[in-house]
Amino acid sequence: MSEVVRFGGRATKPDMVSEMDERVANLLIQVGERVRAARERKRISRRILSEISGVSPRYLAQLEAGAGNISIGLLTRVAHALDMKIEWFVGTENPWTSEVLRVADLFSVADQNTRAKVLHMLSVKPASVGKSERVCLIGLRGAGKSTLGALAADRLQVPFLELNKEISHYGGMPVDEIIALYGQEGYRKLEAGSLDRVVANYDRMILAVAGGIVAEPETYNKLLSQFHTIWIKTSPQEHMDRVLAQGDERPMAGNADAMDQLRAILRSREALYAKADAELDTSQQTQDESLERLIAIVSIRGFVSQNPKTRI
Repeated sequence: MSEVVRFGGRATKPDMVSEMDERVANLLIQVGERVRAARERKRISRRILSEISGVSPRYLAQLEAGAGNISIGLLTRVAHALDMKIEWFVGTENPWTSEVLRVADLFSVADQNTRAKVLHMLSVKPASVGKSERVCLIGLRGAGKSTLGALAADRLQVPFLELNKEISHYGGMPVDEIIALYGQEGYRKLEAGSLDRVVANYDRMILAVAGGIVAEPETYNKLLSQFHTIWIKTSPQEHMDRVLAQGDERPMAGNADAMDQLRAILRSREALYAKADAELDTSQQTQDESLERLIAIVSIRGFVSQNPKTRI
């Protein structure tokens, strides 16, 4: 009589169990190879991918080696950080020959008008539905989101909020302390909840968010659907110079590779930031020049209705 074992609540023969184990092992190897290939394709280190996704470098190393029994939740984070669909890691189709991937590549390098046309053609409903007159400024720290956002809000006579301040208010302590006490996971939950409250309380406003919000798929997708988003960008050197000018020396403290890391983070997030409705490059621009261009984007594209204080 054949030996029978229990697997998933069903009676299963040992050879069937062995076959299942082999399939699982092969899938883990496939996922690891594709994650590594995607990371190398984006030219980012495992450490940078860890910072963006929130998955530890050790776990990523195990994953890429085919030995990491990663959860769906963590794999989703890794996929989003690499700007890929989770299906490309676990599916039977080779993602590197996928027509979808080629379309994604073409979209990532297309100009803003082309992207808008593609999104309009593929959208089931107009992209502006549900966004009201809410504007959100995204981008890496030092680009000018808070400064320009506050000035533009004053000109347009709308409220201006910084999401980190809302998180701090809701959490009852500074953001640094929230992260130290609850970790990135706790911070992300407060971030999502604070965003929900902003949407519920404001139909007309300008919001500035932390640069890493794009690494949280659910929160970022909600942001894109509820706000007219503008990517405030500048050069890596200006990012660093502006942060240091604010008196914050943490980016350079004891870190000789800080600029290389900054460039890698910018490169890895570029496709995510590029999902914004519009872009504003503040490189080599004065504050007044950047403000006028921001007001023009908001007004001409109808993100916020004009009022007597608005000048174009």
